[in-house]
Amino acid sequence: MVSADPDLIGTFERLTLALAIGFLVGVERGWKQREQEEGERAAGLRTFALSGLLGGICGLVGLKFGGVAFGALALAFVGVFTAFTFREQRREDNYSATSVVAAMVVFAVSAYAQYGHLLIAAGVGVATAAILAFKSALHQWLQALRWPELRSALLILAMTFIALPILPDRALDPYGALNPRELWMLTILIAGVSFVGYVTLRAFGERAGLLLGACVGALVSSTVVTLELAGRVRAGEAKPVLGAAAAILASMVMVTRIAVLSSVFATAAFAHVWPALLAAGVAGLAVFAVLYVSSGRHELGLPYRKVENPLDLKSVLRFSLILGVLMVAARLIVHAYGARGALIFAATGGLLDADAVVLAIGGLLPQGEDPNLAAAAILLAAAVDTISKAAITTVSASRRFAGLYVAGSALMLASGAAAYFLI
Repeated sequence: MVSADPDLIGTFERLTLALAIGFLVGVERGWKQREQEEGERAAGLRTFALSGLLGGICGLVGLKFGGVAFGALALAFVGVFTAFTFREQRREDNYSATSVVAAMVVFAVSAYAQYGHLLIAAGVGVATAAILAFKSALHQWLQALRWPELRSALLILAMTFIALPILPDRALDPYGALNPRELWMLTILIAGVSFVGYVTLRAFGERAGLLLGACVGALVSSTVVTLELAGRVRAGEAKPVLGAAAAILASMVMVTRIAVLSSVFATAAFAHVWPALLAAGVAGLAVFAVLYVSSGRHELGLPYRKVENPLDLKSVLRFSLILGVLMVAARLIVHAYGARGALIFAATGGLLDADAVVLAIGGLLPQGEDPNLAAAAILLAAAVDTISKAAITTVSASRRFAGLYVAGSALMLASGAAAYFLI
């Protein structure tokens, strides 16, 4: 019995991947040009598939005969492909270079697959096909993006990749609470999560419904969404029952954010936190379902008109300042008052930002504090945040909206408290 040559099998696998990459991109290119007659397009499914296979073979030639041989073959491929594409675009009065660049990427990645990491080559191939396939969605997103948002994102990226490496990676205070590099990384993380919700919110525009807008807007700020919902109900732009359902949905998103942050930055406390957060979330889901069913039809309208760009420099610096103050305050209060200090800090910090409280409390755990204490502080901050929103709606919203929202929030709080003390 003759065993197969491992090198031969590996070469066959790499050439197969090269062919698959070209085929995948060719499917996308061919589908968009499917209305054209045979011979009217320079490159379609077969051409891109063969380009991938050719790139793989040229990669093998380069390994065998050196870089000069590979370079000559690559230049010949690019020249021939560009010439045929130029003739097609000249006839159609088209100035797009996408097909030429896509072919070059297919050729290069297929050649890389012959000596590089197969997963990297496959990932680049899939990413290339995805970018080509989502052309319309990307263009719509770019049209919806405003210059202040783009400028803010670029500024924050510059501050992250330029300023972050030179920030000191050590605590500046005697209590070990304020690490500049850690503080800035946490700030960017929270701002990035909020920015995802903000971009989604902007992309949907006026097509977004009240409930979807509340869910997405709560990724930026559940408090702002709740206040905006109260104003829309008071102005007659939304029914009280559906508005209350959307507000409860925003609170569920807030609970989810706290659960995710706790699992990452307060891992030891998360084991004590998750039953209460899960119970509160389930209770909120039940309240939301009842209110939504009883509200009648789904209404259009946006509940987030006053939500600001979370990657605006002022917003990022404001959150960084709040987080820094809370982190130092947490350490000082716990140092001065012991276990009771963490609860005092959580009760007051929850009025400002529950997310920042979770991050600050998480910083206490490496110093050996009791995880039960941290868990109680995190849940107290979430409770204070919920109670403060309920109190504000009681003052500023219509009676029915406020009553429904307060009742739903009370059920979420009671369910979470019961789960915490029982489990």
